[in-house]
This record gives sequence, structure tokens and C-alpha cells, in this order.
Amino acid sequence: MKYAVYVDGQEGTTGLRINEYLAQRADIEVLRIDADKRKDAAERARLLNAADVAFLCLPDAASREAAAMITNPRTCLIDASTAHRTVAGWAFGLPELSKGQRGVIRESKRIANPGCHASAFILAVRPLVDAGLLSPDALITATSITGYSGGGKSMIAEYEAGGNTKLDSPRPYALGLAHKHIPEMMAHTGLRNAPVFMPIVANFYKGLGVTVPLHLSQLRAGTTPEQVRDALAAHYEGERFVHVKPLRDADTLAGGFFDVQACNDTNNVDLFVFGNEQQILVMARLDNLGKGASGAAVQSMNVHLGVDESLGLTGPDVNSI
Repeated sequence: MKYAVYVDGQEGTTGLRINEYLAQRADIEVLRIDADKRKDAAERARLLNAADVAFLCLPDAASREAAAMITNPRTCLIDASTAHRTVAGWAFGLPELSKGQRGVIRESKRIANPGCHASAFILAVRPLVDAGLLSPDALITATSITGYSGGGKSMIAEYEAGGNTKLDSPRPYALGLAHKHIPEMMAHTGLRNAPVFMPIVANFYKGLGVTVPLHLSQLRAGTTPEQVRDALAAHYEGERFVHVKPLRDADTLAGGFFDVQACNDTNNVDLFVFGNEQQILVMARLDNLGKGASGAAVQSMNVHLGVDESLGLTGPDVNSI
């Protein structure tokens, strides 16, 4: 059986990568819009309603408009924008979020794809809240460093044009403390207070690492670094794409520096705990275009369709994208 799939916004960074994943699939028929009709609302609506699964790779307002075009109850929408990540009736497209999340995604016809920073933060923090180690009322901070591809076509062009020495150094941004991922970071960890979150874009194409520093005194009394790592390992036991590394992972520390790009070209997330008797760092690493965007969307599609969750997301062909 072939599933009809349409990517609305197929020329953007996320849409292009989704199409690369889908091109390898014998079970997928990709519906394409003619170049001269990409802004034709009637043609877009026709394709959206003809699809078993439609990916929305659009700005927030355009995603809301596209969602309103759907009249076919069979069409499953997977929205890569920020528009629906905390909206009632939309499943959050992070299968590893909790034990019941796959069932929610499987049954839903409206799935909101997580943001890249948010995915890493949630995967690092949610297990600590669920295990009772971190209070939902905790006041925490997080830093994320990411490649410039997360900024989309305009930022990619800016970096790859060269000649601007300001782009040679890492650039903190969202210093108004209102990054668009914060609402989902709170909603899907259970935190009641917004984290103080500082993202940084740097001069490399892709890869992302979120760091959450914690004093052990912020955690449940008596908590050790070992218990924090064990809580992550228990939460993600049996998960194919989430890998909890050994405490103070020797391989990661061997070179003295953390490699933000080590999960690139995969759908993997690596989780780490580094610490001593007073403090810990909980870190999550992923490919911001893979598990942070397009890979996550395809993974949610696989869960929804009831096919092998890793279909199209592993193997040498994908890893060479």
C-alpha cells in the first residue's frame, strides 16, 4: 500500500529535507504542486485534501491558513511551524515524551512538530520532572548552540556568502527572553516557570546542543549525579533514537571539548550528565535539521501510519544526506 504525502512549503529548508527522506520510500507517493501554482490556494487545498499525510513547512500564519483548508477527515496534518505546539487538539510530535505519547500521535490527525531547541530541552528535562527529582516550580536556565541552518534560507545565504566577519563568532540572540520555543518547553516538561533561555547561532551548518546547568541543591534532597543519569536512562529505556551516555562519558571528555555536531545526519539524540558533588550539567545533542525538524516530522508520520518508526530514518542513504 502506498500513502499519498504532500509537503506544503516544499522549497524551504525543512520541506526540502522531508522530501529527501520521502524520496527513498517505496511506500510513499509524493504529491507535488506545479511551480506556477505554489501560491494558488485552490490547488494547495486540493493537494492537502488528497493526501493521507500533509506536512506544513510554512510560517505560523500560513500554517494556520493551510490547516483551515482541510475538509477531508482522513488527512493527517503534521505542522513544522510554531503555530500549534501548545494548542488543544494537536498532538505533540515527540514520541519519546512519555510512555503514552505514541498512542496519542497514532490516533491524532493533527500533529505539531517540536522546535529544535525545544526537543533537546524537553528530552533532557522532562524525565527529571517525571521522576520527582526536579520540582515543576524550579527556576532553571538553559543555553543552546546551533548551526546556522536553523535560521532558514536567508540565514544560510548570509553565512555562505562569506565576507562578513561578524558571522565568524558565535552570536547569542533572543535576548528579549521571549524565544518562540519557550511555551512548548514549559508545556511539555511540566515546568511552571519559564526557563531563562539563551540560544546561540554559530558558523557551522547544522548540529545543536542544549545545556541545562543545575545545582544539586535545586533537586530533591540527596539527589546525586548518578540518580540524574539513571532517571534519564529509565525514561528512555528501549528507545531507538535517544541514547543516554555513561555518567561523565569518558569518550566525550577525551578531547576536552564537546562536539555539537556528532549527531548530524541522524535522527539520534545523545543525552549526557556531567557533574560533581555540588553541580551537574545535563546536555542534549541532536541534528537541528534531523531530529530537530524534518526527521522528527517523518518519525511522527511513521508512528501515525503504524509503520516501522525508523523507516526512512536510518541506513547509509539517509546518513549521506
